[in-house]
Amino acid sequence: MTLTETLLRELRISERELATLVRTAPERYKVYTIPKRTGGTREIAHPASELKTAQRVVVKSYLETLPVHPCATAYRPGASIRQNAERHSHNRAILKYDFTEFFPSITERAWLSYCDENETFGRQDAIMSGRLLFRRPKGGRILRLSIGAPSSPILSNVLMNAFDRAIYDRVTPHKITYTRYADDLTFSAERTWNLKVVDGIIRSVINRLSYPKLTINNKKTILVTPKYHRQITGLVLTLDGRVSLGRDRKRNIRSAIFHYSQGKLDRKAEVKLAGTLAFAKDVEPEFYTRMERVYGKELIDNIKFSVNGYQRDQ
Repeated sequence: MTLTETLLRELRISERELATLVRTAPERYKVYTIPKRTGGTREIAHPASELKTAQRVVVKSYLETLPVHPCATAYRPGASIRQNAERHSHNRAILKYDFTEFFPSITERAWLSYCDENETFGRQDAIMSGRLLFRRPKGGRILRLSIGAPSSPILSNVLMNAFDRAIYDRVTPHKITYTRYADDLTFSAERTWNLKVVDGIIRSVINRLSYPKLTINNKKTILVTPKYHRQITGLVLTLDGRVSLGRDRKRNIRSAIFHYSQGKLDRKAEVKLAGTLAFAKDVEPEFYTRMERVYGKELIDNIKFSVNGYQRDQ
């Protein structure tokens, strides 16, 4: 079944309506900015509802069947930042890299090259899917992956498969563990000297691969040893090889629970606390159990159920 036939069946629209959707898709986004945790802003582009539905059809019918390397620990079933951190918990030295403008640096051209090399789609379907999956920024000509589209996370993993495979194959002989959580690359080894080869390997792989065109953010390259606070994707690796929320985050959670018990949190703060506790239960279940003992299981359950019926501000 062709992509056109699949979309017509799943979207239940006419051929003329589908043609209009495909033609206008790269511009059908609502764009706004949100503040970054580290300063500055990040541009978010949400596809219009009908385009979002089409993107989900492409994901379910095609993208979910394409290979993703096991080193990619984001945007896949069962993956989490805890899993990402745990893979490095047995090592002492950690080296972290970050890509500049990761999603926007992945372009429609990369997708078309991937489709040609892997015979994923015929040329016509590749072009059609590219228009549905990539956005044209205002004033730009190149179609780029959008932060905010439901298809972007899995598509980034698919298009990074060759990169992840090349990096893994080259660092493993040096007894180095490698994972990638979106644009966060983490390498770890028992000794710091093992990691000296990483920089050259990364840059060699980037230069050799025809797509996607990636750029390392040198300002965020960090080497951490047990002498310092070792963090991976926001989680702390303890000296005894455990993954922890970290003292500061746990102190903030305890403070929020106490304020909830005193009736001092508004509804929005309650919902945020509920999400934080769910995250804490996944990352460090012992801490969550301790909070149940200290404050009572009933109170913790009440926090958990505070999300019922809550709607975020539009």
